[in-house]
Amino acid sequence: MTSTKAQIEVSYDVSNEFFKLWLDENMHYTSASFLTGDEPLEVAQYQKCKILADYAEVTPDSLVLDIGCGWGSNLEYLVRERGVKRAHGITLSTAQCEWIHGKNLEGVQAIVCDYADYEPEEKYDALISIEMIDHLCSPEQSRQGMAIELYRKYFNKVATWVKPGACFGFQAILRNRMPRNRKDLEDLAFTADVIFPGGLNPRLEELVAAVNPSWEILELRTQRTSYRKTTAEWLRRLRMHEATIRETWGDQVFEDYDRYLRTTVKAFDNHWSSDVQMKLKRID
Repeated sequence: MTSTKAQIEVSYDVSNEFFKLWLDENMHYTSASFLTGDEPLEVAQYQKCKILADYAEVTPDSLVLDIGCGWGSNLEYLVRERGVKRAHGITLSTAQCEWIHGKNLEGVQAIVCDYADYEPEEKYDALISIEMIDHLCSPEQSRQGMAIELYRKYFNKVATWVKPGACFGFQAILRNRMPRNRKDLEDLAFTADVIFPGGLNPRLEELVAAVNPSWEILELRTQRTSYRKTTAEWLRRLRMHEATIRETWGDQVFEDYDRYLRTTVKAFDNHWSSDVQMKLKRID
């Protein structure tokens, strides 16, 4: 099963104002795409959205679904920058959905719903999903050898939501090799158990296997160093607001998120983690 609504709320419902302090101005909570390495975070996040919208072959007339839409940053990009007339988003976070509604984005509809329960009223022209799939398989399910089966179930289901020939702009955090000392293992376990309970990042080879038989991979690019830069910038901004965070949300929240972000920077530095973007096309 996917992460439960309660687990998602642990990850994303601390406070919208808390995340606003250290994410970029549009509240992207996923890896940006640094193409030169010198861009500010906001530009790199815009570039991420452009890559995925291009992969999905989005046009102004496309009806687009963002699966795991977060605070609606990509939905906002689609309607404001790509001229999309209708864009839908699903999330398990009530706080994120309320944030999207507060933006009053014309043509945008967001609902709180598990992907497994979602049944669209009409077929989509394009799909985008950005680092949602890490909520589909728990560590215990992975240990039982269920990961590819669960990911394939997801890819097969979302393929039924689109028109023939539709494309899918897909992004996922990856897990690679494991560290060899106890402290690093404990920090990674803390991130999984405390910050993102119930989730697990897939391995690249699992995704490549799971897209079949519903999708063909047309393009694939990894961006480990981009996520390293993204998390390092989040950590810098978090520490800029340390006093406010401690006063408003307590010492434990600051210390937990500081530890989580330090761990992720180290994970990308050491090839324990990476990030992938794929252009998928439905096999008809």
